[in-house]
Amino acid sequence: MDCGSYRFLRPQLHRFRDLLRPGDLASLENPRDSAGGFMKAFSPATIGTLHLKNRFVRSATYDGMAERSGMVSDAQIDLYRKLAEGEVGLIVTGIASVHPSGRISAFQNRIDGDDTLPGWRRLIQTVHDAGSRIAMQLFHGGRESWIYQKAKRSMALAPSVVPNDPYCDAEYRAIREEEILEVIGAFAEAAARAREAGCDGVQLHAAHAYLFSQFLSPAANLRTDRWGGGLDGRLRFLEEVYRAVRKTVGPDYPILVKLGVADGFSGGLDFTEGREAAIRCARWGFDAIEVSQGLRGKRYAETEFRCGIRKRNDEGYFRQWAREIQAAVSVPVIMVGGIRSPEFVEEVLEKGEAAFVAISRPLIREPDLIARWQSGDLRPATCLSCNRCFDAILKGNTLHCAMEEVTSVPAS
Repeated sequence: MDCGSYRFLRPQLHRFRDLLRPGDLASLENPRDSAGGFMKAFSPATIGTLHLKNRFVRSATYDGMAERSGMVSDAQIDLYRKLAEGEVGLIVTGIASVHPSGRISAFQNRIDGDDTLPGWRRLIQTVHDAGSRIAMQLFHGGRESWIYQKAKRSMALAPSVVPNDPYCDAEYRAIREEEILEVIGAFAEAAARAREAGCDGVQLHAAHAYLFSQFLSPAANLRTDRWGGGLDGRLRFLEEVYRAVRKTVGPDYPILVKLGVADGFSGGLDFTEGREAAIRCARWGFDAIEVSQGLRGKRYAETEFRCGIRKRNDEGYFRQWAREIQAAVSVPVIMVGGIRSPEFVEEVLEKGEAAFVAISRPLIREPDLIARWQSGDLRPATCLSCNRCFDAILKGNTLHCAMEEVTSVPAS
């Protein structure tokens, strides 16, 4: 989950009394004396040279808690300590801005200067001291940065200006060739800083409507130069960033990608091209691929954070994409999207549909969820998938679960 320009999304937050009614997931109360029956989920595994204690990844989650300067805050130190103590194998940070033109919020972390390193070192050491590993998500918002950029009297950048775009009402301009090269260099410099700060790896955020996704989607990239056209051209920006980062950090440092393999509406990137993009990412040398969505539609059902996950069949809404990509590549695939129960996790891993699973919203509600499952309490996550946490971010608040605020209010 991350923060962007979503004014076009129609509010679809479910009434809490409906969400609190028992569903199939709520009935899966199957506590055991230990998690010994879930051998795969709690078995060690590797991403490149990175050794992880289990198969659980905290998917990158924007928290709105950074200092206004973009520095790591004490609140973030506390948040990441809780996640690490909760036995998450790999924590991926929230979006870290690599270049001023791509910053999306005043309370978003930066990694675009050496002044950020002391705070990052403290956060990373906190995670390591608690026994987990951490990767930094490197980010440029592209046109989704437009509100913050406008407040700074700047203009957001995108591959192309799309006239009468029904899915984006941003104010932005087309990025120039020299600016593309500057941003590529900024990603490489940011990766070097992440490594210097002690991060165990980096993840390029190439999903969720941000700059990489904008280049990859034919709905957002109308360029006719070497950065547009067919799939080769639309993938060039991601490829060049990967190669610049790899050259900077060396052959053994883990580089992951969160890849949007299809847009949330017809006429954009389709899964046929998205699958091919994933195959090429593996061929270039990415150490793991987290499979997610690209550009967003107008409804939550057309985004990466869907509501109403109450039945087993609702879990893993990107499962088919992840399964097909894992079958086509030799690097680990990370499945994300509405994962709520340990039974689902174990089934996915046992069938080889993915090597890891990533979770976001449930860890907002229960940062110790993985530890709970490991202890033998195998009840599903108590997250209602209501997106009230996301709604709070849109209103400029810090990330938190709103469930406690309403569960004591009787239904009318």
